[in-house]
Amino acid sequence: MSGRYIAVYVHPRARQRRIALRGDNRHEVGVPEAPADGAANKAVQRLLAEALTVAPSRLVLIRGHTSRKKVFQLMSA
Repeated sequence: MSGRYIAVYVHPRARQRRIALRGDNRHEVGVPEAPADGAANKAVQRLLAEALTVAPSRLVLIRGHTSRKKVFQLMSA
């Protein structure tokens, strides 16, 4: 597996969807979904994919499934 790593800090139950860059390769992402049953993780994946203009399937959550601190890997095409 090769690709770029994207560090993310998630704010579940945010009032609006947003992405903010906080330093080199670190993003803060807010999503209105609750962190139940992976709903917030899926919402973050879709929002990041939309911002990067890639398919959500190219973003793989590799660390932080139950944490606010997450690392996604952008898989090469």
